[in-house]
Amino acid sequence: MPSEAARLSVLGFERKISPPRSGSTVPKEKAEKPKVVLDSNVFISALVFGGKPREILDLAIRGRIEIAVSDDILEEIRGVLEGTKFQFSKRFVNALTREIEDLADAVEPKERIGVVREDPEDNRVLECAVASGASVIVSGDSHLLALQNFGKIRIMNPDGFLRQPRKN
Repeated sequence: MPSEAARLSVLGFERKISPPRSGSTVPKEKAEKPKVVLDSNVFISALVFGGKPREILDLAIRGRIEIAVSDDILEEIRGVLEGTKFQFSKRFVNALTREIEDLADAVEPKERIGVVREDPEDNRVLECAVASGASVIVSGDSHLLALQNFGKIRIMNPDGFLRQPRKN
């Protein structure tokens, strides 16, 4: 069994890096980066399985998008990764969630939302999006995806998010 450090390396989670410089001294107009809330299932898929969720996380690492996260989302990530399905150690999961905290803007939702009655915990993602001013939620959760929008916030699966045109 590989060490936890090796498993972290296998997951490919890297610290946020600065994008390469072009060498040009001409000021560029800064494009507005989309602010995105990733549901816990997208973070977990990105870290454990890769694929399209990992591509989205890589966009954040490269500074192409901004992501926001709340304590509720981090707690759900911790619970799943430490739980019976993955059984990662608390130390390893804490290292992963610290990386997420370093990468994301932490928000503390003030408003409680009760739109998703079938799975009330899904409302925590909506609360984070509202509190952060996010324009998009990326989720694989059927209850959230069924909403399609919440106010001006679009709710998309990872594939749909990656297919949309990006200015930056």
